[in-house]
Amino acid sequence: MSLFDLTGKSAVVTGASSGLGVQFALALARQGADVALMARRVDKLESVKKEVEALGVRCIAVPCDVTKTDELKKAVQQIEGAFGKVDILVNNAGTAGSTPAEDQSDDEWKRIIDLNLNSVYYVSREFGKGMIARKYGKIINIGSIHSTVGMTGFSLSGYCASKGGVVMLTKELANEWAKHNITVNAIGPAYFPSEMTDAFVDDPGFKQILATYCPMKRAGRPGELDGALVYFASDASSYTTGQLLTIDGGWTTI
Repeated sequence: MSLFDLTGKSAVVTGASSGLGVQFALALARQGADVALMARRVDKLESVKKEVEALGVRCIAVPCDVTKTDELKKAVQQIEGAFGKVDILVNNAGTAGSTPAEDQSDDEWKRIIDLNLNSVYYVSREFGKGMIARKYGKIINIGSIHSTVGMTGFSLSGYCASKGGVVMLTKELANEWAKHNITVNAIGPAYFPSEMTDAFVDDPGFKQILATYCPMKRAGRPGELDGALVYFASDASSYTTGQLLTIDGGWTTI
């Protein structure tokens, strides 16, 4: 059990106001980590903060737009000031878009790339400075099955490009920061219930896509990402870096 114990560790989760971000924050807290929640929606952050604190750990809510480096630098100072250090970073903040490539505007493309890819770099860079100084860090980036495959029936050019970029950024940061005892890995979820997917996961057409392309023929369930997250956040993964672990019910096997 000690391999997965996070007692005494401090973690940051971006995009922590809803969906997978909430699940990730709670999973880390259950293993004993103190958790800083970052997102733009203050009211939702406060609600999640209460859930995390109920597990007996410290939690702070830090409003921040992770695409804006001035806000991000202030957030890093606030979190490191409160916890003294950051051991674990979960880059979860993200967005989607499904406009056909030929109709997608410059603004939509930039919005997706900025939040899904650029912010992962910005946040990793700023928290990485402290990890480098302390010679310890566990960074977990949230990619997607669309880090490696496209999608029939949906137009996801911006999303696929951004999530593919996350994988290569993960590999290169892992390469550059291994000498500082920092591991950088990625999780690639398929479709899980979240604020982003609620609009279509129960749609009969989407269920048919699942039945066709996913060997398990279903979407993911709450909690089915927790094991991968805790593995990458804990010392159990001390010799694992630069990897993408796709959790997809077998989707990417075919």
